[in-house]
Amino acid sequence: MKRFVLACSTGLLLLAASAWAGQGPLTPVAGDYVIHDFRFSTGETLPVLKLHYVTLGQPRRDAHGVVRNAVLILHGTGGTGQQFLTPNFAGVLFGPGQLLDARTHYIILPDGIGHGQSSKPSDGLRARFPRYTYGDMVTAQYRLVTEGLKLNHLELVTGTSMGGMQTWMWGEAYPDFMDGLVPLASVPHQIVGRNWMWRKMLMDSIRDDPAWKGGDYTTQPPGLQCAVKILTLMTMSTIQAQKDAPTREKADALLAEQLRGRGRGVDANNMLYQFDASRDYDPEPGLGKITAPLLAINSADDLINPPELGLMDRLIPRVAHGKYVLLPITSETRGHGTHSWPAVWQGYLKTFLAGIEKPAQ
Repeated sequence: MKRFVLACSTGLLLLAASAWAGQGPLTPVAGDYVIHDFRFSTGETLPVLKLHYVTLGQPRRDAHGVVRNAVLILHGTGGTGQQFLTPNFAGVLFGPGQLLDARTHYIILPDGIGHGQSSKPSDGLRARFPRYTYGDMVTAQYRLVTEGLKLNHLELVTGTSMGGMQTWMWGEAYPDFMDGLVPLASVPHQIVGRNWMWRKMLMDSIRDDPAWKGGDYTTQPPGLQCAVKILTLMTMSTIQAQKDAPTREKADALLAEQLRGRGRGVDANNMLYQFDASRDYDPEPGLGKITAPLLAINSADDLINPPELGLMDRLIPRVAHGKYVLLPITSETRGHGTHSWPAVWQGYLKTFLAGIEKPAQ
């Protein structure tokens, strides 16, 4: 396992400085954990699976050797762990005196399989890369935490969107490993209905493009642009878009900006695999296995997880110590992306953490 201080060229040190302005910012430390001969749920294997991660702070053990301050934060589809080192996230949660103060917490931000600097199709295997699932991603995350970082316990597992979905899976697969779970912008139900339809349209826009060439393209296929447009439409906040684009001209400019940002550096195979990984997601049958306290937070303007389906109201009672918060639509919510703005929901997190954090022994 390799660990290294992140170079200034990544912009993360500057980002940390803005998050803890003038108060002795902690330096993010990056590392790579390598798992040899990793076996996927499909039966495929990868001789070398690399998991990239970033950490802040140091683990602290109690008198019995149990790590009490580790927090695992899981990113969404197409994201990376580094996305949490931003002023709107780190600047609200990781600073001195804040809920996940990096001076007192050990924060772990991994890149999931197929994402960021972890092993992914674009590294060379292209469409011959193992067809991973969320279950494979969670297994690899657990091995990073236990084998790579040598931790025997987590205070909190939380995540946004796909990371929230994986948070439910962590609670089922390793029920005694954490003190609490906070899935954000997710539902513990198989992906069906419109939620599956838009994902299939996104994937088909890549696979059905002749320029994709079965994954062996030399330049990104035009179908990738269509996929990015579908993703932008599904995740954009209606209220924020109305505020930021009150005229057609401003709407055109905002759309162009969004597409540039979301499409920058995206690879068609990587994106196809990232969305395909959700194909067998379905924590519903195992909700009774979750024993740790759980706080699920969704936003009422989330187009991907619309509250009118009533799924969370039906499913949360199956979690022994589960609580569900539906954030009302306000001028501050941002649709599905509300998960990345803890200023909107940190009050609920504060109450939850007060109930699970254990005093030093």
